[in-house]
Amino acid sequence: MSTDTSSKRSLGDIILEKIREKDAEISTEGRTPVKLDSSIIELYKGVGEFLSRYTSGKIPKGFKRIPSLECWPDVLQLTEPENWSPNAVYQATRLFSSNMNAKNAVRFYEAILLPRARNDIRKNKRLHFALYQSLKKCLYKPAAFFKGILLPLCQERNCTLREAVIIGSIISKVSIPPLHASAALMKLAEMEYCGTTSYFIKLFLDKKYALPYRVVDAVFAHFMRFIDEERVMPVIWHQSLLAFVERYKNELEKKDKEKLARLLDHQKHYLVDTFHFIDHMHA
Repeated sequence: MSTDTSSKRSLGDIILEKIREKDAEISTEGRTPVKLDSSIIELYKGVGEFLSRYTSGKIPKGFKRIPSLECWPDVLQLTEPENWSPNAVYQATRLFSSNMNAKNAVRFYEAILLPRARNDIRKNKRLHFALYQSLKKCLYKPAAFFKGILLPLCQERNCTLREAVIIGSIISKVSIPPLHASAALMKLAEMEYCGTTSYFIKLFLDKKYALPYRVVDAVFAHFMRFIDEERVMPVIWHQSLLAFVERYKNELEKKDKEKLARLLDHQKHYLVDTFHFIDHMHA
């Protein structure tokens, strides 16, 4: 798996860039830049100072008002989210998940929470419990979690195996409505290939949903893209293919199984027993 190339930039740079990207999108929709007066700036810089030291207890009222502000990204930026304590991140996630529409929740997840979680994993080789709980909290708005956390993580194409395992453990533990899981699986299947994408595909296949036919077709098409691939695919790719064959072989037509047999004939790995696949297909 590749290394996180963002490590050369500070977390503040990454968060600021994400907010600006999203602001650029919004401004094209007609939002005008906001000018904040000095008293507001001072107030929210003070809130940021408090959140950088926060461990438990009440959150400032000024912070609780942010989700209802039209200029919330500008105000949020003043609090320097990259310096919030992990416990403050959790309180902020609870607040923003509950009080924002799905579109703004996605913006918060992608611009603030995802960079914080990735940075923590990179620095500490694990994820702080409060940040883990924050990601778990996000998943209770599954569409926003997928659009703001999982898909951006995979789209950047530098997700490490450690990140995939930690974030994947949340997906494994939390019950996700089949419709949302199907939509996420379809997006992953259509994405440009990356090893950790196979890991997430396998996680969803292992949840054993009754998938709509178009999702089964999308996953089948995902694997068939590799029928002429020259490189040897990694073990996780083979494991995700086996999970697909095991769970959904009865949804496949005879001609699809024949195509899969050709794929397996072309794609071999010394650690993977190809006959095991073929047995599953015809069981």
